[in-house]
Amino acid sequence: MIILGIESSCDETACAIVKDGREVLANVVSSQIKTHEKFGGVVPEVAAREHLNSINMVIKEAYDTANIKPSEIDAFSSTVGPGLVGCLLVGLNSAKTLSLVHNKPFLGVNHLHAHVSANFINSDLKPPFVCLLVSGGHSQIIYVEDYDKQTILASTIDDAVGEVYDKVARLCSISYPGGILLDKMAHEGNKEAFSFPEARVGEDEFSFSGLKTAVLREVKKFTPETLPKADIAASFQYRICDTLIKKTKLFADKLNCKTIALAGGVAANSELRKRLSELKELGYTTQAPELKYCTDNAAMVAACAYFNPIKTENSMMLEVFSRM
Repeated sequence: MIILGIESSCDETACAIVKDGREVLANVVSSQIKTHEKFGGVVPEVAAREHLNSINMVIKEAYDTANIKPSEIDAFSSTVGPGLVGCLLVGLNSAKTLSLVHNKPFLGVNHLHAHVSANFINSDLKPPFVCLLVSGGHSQIIYVEDYDKQTILASTIDDAVGEVYDKVARLCSISYPGGILLDKMAHEGNKEAFSFPEARVGEDEFSFSGLKTAVLREVKKFTPETLPKADIAASFQYRICDTLIKKTKLFADKLNCKTIALAGGVAANSELRKRLSELKELGYTTQAPELKYCTDNAAMVAACAYFNPIKTENSMMLEVFSRM
């Protein structure tokens, strides 16, 4: 089954063509980082207009890359939510239009389920497994009992991991996209230079607002010229990754599940991937998507449409939604 997927939930306009949920025939992404860089973050209205400018080009390039005609596509899919409403509408209406024109099914996809499905691309991973989903808007531990049966075990009560990374980067005067640059800077610092706290919250909760405040307190002790950015980055990254891996391992042990996966944009973080890989020494099987499938992309959308589309009597009636 060959599925064309479209992703436009935030600031990437993407189109991909995937066979049987695992084999990527084309994966095209048009990034808006340069556009939003001067604003220090994503501006929803600007992002939506950029999607309108790019959507036809990325679809055409996907067809050309896969060397496939529209008539050879078995179904069309797009992210329905969560995300920025104006941005989501561009992808949804494009996929629905293609579905109507070519008389093929339309499959709506939940963005979070799509991130989980990125682990199926170019791999033989099968449920059950525990998945740590970390992105700019979500921080969750999910038990993937089956492709279409997923249960949230823990989630954040305040900022998501990606948000905290970007906010700490701004505190350290690191330019946008802050999280990526902070990760790179952390390799040059001493993770033991600062002892940042771990939040005392419930077993099924994450909280990172206190960590963000602790970093702010330390930053205020220095001038911009004397601020040890690399040490702060390393110490902050160590604390947040340690918290994420420990809690994920806790739930995996409770469920007697020895397979742990990563998902979401922060799954590209080098320290987090390193800490996950270290679990292999304890007898766990670990899985993380290739870096290009961690951040928003359409290959994960097409894979999700194959394994876990949104179930509805009439998919053409699906509307976008901003939040879960």
